[in-house]
Amino acid sequence: MIMRDTPRSNRLTIGFFGRRNAGKSSLINALAGQNVAIVSDTPGTTTDPVFKSMELLPLGPVTLVDSAGLDDEGTLGAQRVRTSRAVLAQVDLALLVCDASSGDYAVEQELAGALKEENIPAVLVLNKIDLMPGGISENGAQAKKFPDILDALPKVYVAAMGHVGLDALRAAIIKCAPKDFERPALVGDVLPRKNALVLLVAPQDMQAPKGRLILPQVQVIRDLLDADALALTVKDDAFEAAMTALAALPDLVICDSQVFRNIAPKVPCSVPLTSFSIIMARAKGDLAALLDGAKAIDSLKSGDRVLIAEACTHHPMENDIGRRQLPEKLALKVGGPLEIDICAGKDFPEELGKYRLILHCGGCMLTRRAYLARMSAARRAGVPITNYGLALGHLAGILPRVTEIFTRAKAKTV
Repeated sequence: MIMRDTPRSNRLTIGFFGRRNAGKSSLINALAGQNVAIVSDTPGTTTDPVFKSMELLPLGPVTLVDSAGLDDEGTLGAQRVRTSRAVLAQVDLALLVCDASSGDYAVEQELAGALKEENIPAVLVLNKIDLMPGGISENGAQAKKFPDILDALPKVYVAAMGHVGLDALRAAIIKCAPKDFERPALVGDVLPRKNALVLLVAPQDMQAPKGRLILPQVQVIRDLLDADALALTVKDDAFEAAMTALAALPDLVICDSQVFRNIAPKVPCSVPLTSFSIIMARAKGDLAALLDGAKAIDSLKSGDRVLIAEACTHHPMENDIGRRQLPEKLALKVGGPLEIDICAGKDFPEELGKYRLILHCGGCMLTRRAYLARMSAARRAGVPITNYGLALGHLAGILPRVTEIFTRAKAKTV
């Protein structure tokens, strides 16, 4: 896959935070080698977060995120600051950019505390060292006294407009990037052998892009190829023909969660079964917590409020799984209608206490950190959260079966 085609959710996400005119946009342009962020002497030029995908060797594909100044003022400025703070949930590494000549670090100190609380690694970038007395020199900046929480951070001295210190910054990014930001194997790590035969059932309904597979299907197939597995993909109406044509039973069957009720009875009990959505639940979130969330469906009552959360902003189709299928199945389960709220894309409510359950999509468009941040918010609010595939597995009465391949693998490693 070409680096620029790597999905944003699979890239190391590096956020640039700081005051207005600290030089965040200039620094992004310098690292990217092109003008991707607007630079101006006017404070507050950057309003909404700006995402730029690029390659940073040896890390590979990364996403750089420019944010509004954390000292923005007024009603609109406060909204910009909230938006910038919300970006924290999406980043794997934070660059805290400040003016090297500044002596006030209250804003940076507060943000450093938030980063520490969220366990987000950070680098303190002292910019504009070319404007320090004596010209381009780190000496003046190095002599400055910082609050303890900032002093503990790795520091880099740069002059973004003059492209000074960029190599040191790249080195700091590489050194401080979380070692586990790359997603572990999706399913290849639980296969019983090399050249394992995996039968994938991929219905091509209206929600599948014309001429293409949906992202989770593509990612799972690539993961299986990386694991030296034999991946055979069929539509749901060709499943029985495929099983008949095979000389031996497959080592694993992976299907779309929407066809659990149709496919599960046709898969021999000796063959593990799971779904693309459940694989994403394991890769993006905390599978054990999401499993508990699925079981919370049994506690729902008619009239309860449920949040349907989707990471992408696709146009709702007829028989949409989140907007129609799941609400209908849940209403049938509890014996009456539920109050359903829907959020999509980057939107995720700050107040979650009014919900009895959160049903989240697979999250293929979210980074793992962003997905876990949503799970953490649900946990703090005391609201169970699960994903579509686990919910459908539970409603079909086969949840233990469709998660066994993962729970068994985890038990072996404990």
